[in-house]
Amino acid sequence: MIRGADRLNRRLSGMEDAGSVEVTMRVVGEATKMVQGHAKLLCSSDTGELRRNIYTDVECRDGVVYGVCYTNKAYAVYVELGTGPRGEADHDGISPAINPVYAQSPWWIHESQIDKEAAEKYGWFYIDTPDGRFYQCSGQAAQPYLYPALKDHEGDATEMIRDGIREEIRRRT
Repeated sequence: MIRGADRLNRRLSGMEDAGSVEVTMRVVGEATKMVQGHAKLLCSSDTGELRRNIYTDVECRDGVVYGVCYTNKAYAVYVELGTGPRGEADHDGISPAINPVYAQSPWWIHESQIDKEAAEKYGWFYIDTPDGRFYQCSGQAAQPYLYPALKDHEGDATEMIRDGIREEIRRRT
């Protein structure tokens, strides 16, 4: 949230045809795109699928403009926060506002649930049974990309929004 946004919106709305919400949405959108670009750079990638599916959205609810950088991939949270004992042991860089609870025991994954090349790449222990191959997994370390992208550009985004709105005010007054 931007300090002084109410005062700024009153000033903008007082100008003829100012479109203060549209102006704010545009500059918040630009700042959110900057965070998105950095998140894509930080995102760990095997196939590029997660990186390609990092999006932005800007919306106004009850007069407040929100910019969101997100992904729609269900497994993204496991990459960001890590999983299992390995995730608990190595989760530097995740948001301090999040306190994940990690499974403490390894688990088994049936061969039908994972690509054989991926399982071999990680060097997972496996057993062959009459029901097929099962791989033992102890989780993965956190590989945060969304939170660090925001934190790395928090000041830049605030400046970008402030400067964009100031420029619009100068242009319109």
